Amino acid sequence: MELIRGTNIDFVKARRIGYWISAGLLAMSIISLVAHGGPKYGIDFAGGTLLQVRFEHPVRVEEVRAALGGVGYARATIQSMAGGNEVLIRVPEYEEGGGTPEVVKEALRTSFADNPLETRRQEEIGPKVGRELRQQGIWAILFSMLGILIYMSWRFQLASGTAAIIALFHDVTITLGIFSITGKEITLPVLAAFLTIVGYSLNDTIVVFDRIRENIRVFHRETFGTVINKSINRTLGRTVITSLTTLLAVIFLFLVGGEVIHDFSFALIVGVVIGTYSSIFVASPILYEWQIRRGEKGKTGRKR
Repeated sequence: MELIRGTNIDFVKARRIGYWISAGLLAMSIISLVAHGGPKYGIDFAGGTLLQVRFEHPVRVEEVRAALGGVGYARATIQSMAGGNEVLIRVPEYEEGGGTPEVVKEALRTSFADNPLETRRQEEIGPKVGRELRQQGIWAILFSMLGILIYMSWRFQLASGTAAIIALFHDVTITLGIFSITGKEITLPVLAAFLTIVGYSLNDTIVVFDRIRENIRVFHRETFGTVINKSINRTLGRTVITSLTTLLAVIFLFLVGGEVIHDFSFALIVGVVIGTYSSIFVASPILYEWQIRRGEKGKTGRKR
C-alpha cells in the first residue's frame, strides 16, 4: 500500500532552499566542533575508566562528585541512572599502573559508608589503545567512502559517485556536529552507528539514482531536471515509508533501550532524518548541477 502517490513536487526548483538548510546545519556543526576543539571522545578513544555503580539508596550527583574530588577526580563525568540508585562515572585520565577503579570505589565506600554499593560495570582503556582505536575508526570511514565512490562510479557514473560521497560527508558532518552541540561522546557503538548511517543514506541515494537512470531512457525528450523530479516523486512513497518505519524502531530503542545504547540510537535517529533529506535535497541536486554545468545532455535532450 502506498501512502504517498501521484505527487508532482518540483524538487529541482526547490534545491536552493535545500542548499541554505544544509549550509546552515554544516556551519553550526563546524563552528561547534571548532569551539569544542573537535569531537568529544569517550573513553573508548580517549582512554580512561568507566564505572557503573549501584547504591542501595539513591544518591545525588553532587555528593558523588564531592567524594571523587577529594581523591583528585573532580573532572570525572557523573551521570545519575535508575532513579538515582545508579551512577555512571567516567574518568578521562588513565593511570598507567592501574588503580583508578579501586581508588574511585574506595572513595565512594568511604563517603557513603552507610549506603552499600556494588559495581555493575567496569571498563579501562589506556590512552595508547584509545588513540589506535580512534585512528582505526577514521580509516574505517574513509575506506568505506572510497569503496562507495568506486562502486557508484562503476554502477552509474563518476558524477553519481561524487554526488553520493558529498551527501555522505554532509550526513556524517552534521551528525557529528549535533553530537558536539549536545555534548555527547563519540564511542565505539556511536562509530558503528555512523557506519550504519553511511549505509542507510547510500541505500536511499541508490534507489533515487537507479530510478533516474531508468527514466532517462523512458523520458529521453524531457529535460534532465524533469527526469530528476519524476524520479524523486515516484520513489517518494517508498522513501518516506522506509524512513518512518526505521525511525519508529530507533526512537523506541532510544526511549526504552537503556543507557548502553542510548547514544547509539540517538545517532541513528539523527542519521535517518539527515540521510533521507540528503538523498533528495543534496545528492540529486548535486548530480543535476554537475550535468548542467558540464553541458552534458545525454539522453535527456535540452537542459532545464
